[in-house]
Amino acid sequence: MSSIYTGPVFEMARSQFHSVADFLEIPEGQRDRLLYPKRAITISVPINMDNGEMAVFQGYRVQHHLTLGPTKGGTRFAPTVDIGEVSALAIWMSWKCALAGLPYGGAKGGVTVDVHTLSRRELESLSRRYMQEMIPFVGPHVDVMAPDMGTNEQVMAWFMDTYSMYQGRTVNEIVTGKPVSSGGTEGRREATGLGVAHLIFRSLERLQLAAADSTAIIQGFGNVGSFAAIELARQGVKIIGVSDHTSCLFDRRGLDVNAMVDHAARNGSLRGFSTELAFDPSQLLVQPCDILVPAAVERVIDAEIAAKLDCRILAEAANGPTTPEADEVLNQRRSEIFVIPDILCNSGGVIVSYFEWVQDLQQLFWHKTEVIERLKGLLDNAFMRVMERVEKDNIPHRTAAMAIGVDKVAKAKATRGLFP
Repeated sequence: MSSIYTGPVFEMARSQFHSVADFLEIPEGQRDRLLYPKRAITISVPINMDNGEMAVFQGYRVQHHLTLGPTKGGTRFAPTVDIGEVSALAIWMSWKCALAGLPYGGAKGGVTVDVHTLSRRELESLSRRYMQEMIPFVGPHVDVMAPDMGTNEQVMAWFMDTYSMYQGRTVNEIVTGKPVSSGGTEGRREATGLGVAHLIFRSLERLQLAAADSTAIIQGFGNVGSFAAIELARQGVKIIGVSDHTSCLFDRRGLDVNAMVDHAARNGSLRGFSTELAFDPSQLLVQPCDILVPAAVERVIDAEIAAKLDCRILAEAANGPTTPEADEVLNQRRSEIFVIPDILCNSGGVIVSYFEWVQDLQQLFWHKTEVIERLKGLLDNAFMRVMERVEKDNIPHRTAAMAIGVDKVAKAKATRGLFP
């Protein structure tokens, strides 16, 4: 089938889907409807720059399916954004929501831009114009946006305000990941990182390993990686390696997580934190550790790296960090490496986004303690379902997680039928 969906990230999502579809014995004639997005929107986003010139950026939004409810997914501002990457992320979000038991289909959006080159005024103009162009295609019961790479609470507040101005009333529930002062929920900012840490602790328990005796390496020190590091360290795990796009740090004696978090908050990155602890980023992932957390971008673990991994737990905090070729290697190393697949590992963010959406719809808000406890409950349920499927069918963890998600969407589509 010829299509607009191309590129290495989309091919990875397609390969994963067909592998699981083979396992589930989904007929060939039903696969395209499950895989390909319901709707893909491409827009031009013109804004006035500070130098008086006009610049036009390319924007995207992909809505994978609306069978279970509105679509849900982040909005990414990054130089690498294209329709193939956004489509793959929307597809993964569908399986993630179904696995977590959320009434959503997957979505993803973005703008091809390096946000580090924009002033605050230019970023606001870009954010508002992007949302303005998307208004005909989104809504609280159609598609609900959230932050992702290159966006944050402030961008979500601009999205919400822009949509609300066009509706003539405040519509908090159009986006999640907003500031608490603008209808956001307590606990959302740290939700993904806390969820990653919670599932790591569940995995340590299952492997009968003590957190206090464990070491961890975290690739990516943004919102997800930093909160995961804080929680892991708080419960006794020694963080021995950390990297972001500017710096890589390593010390077998352990790194000062709080000092790194403070430095990154003040300076925007780990750049300049230490020269003595500097390490080769290309070698970070293959250093011996108990817990390896890729929390940066897609496709960082290929077959060659997978063969060299020296960890007990691989916690995929990023979306799609492991290529299908690497999966083949990891499947042969199942007794050595316990994989927490991405659609399970990083699902804390969309779970608490769901809580935020529900609270906004009801205009009834929960305390942070209630949010975190509800989050842990849904994560535990999803984790146990994956482990039960692994043991029942003797299959890799990723296959089990995706099989649960894909099977739920497939059955929902089958029961609803094809209209008209």
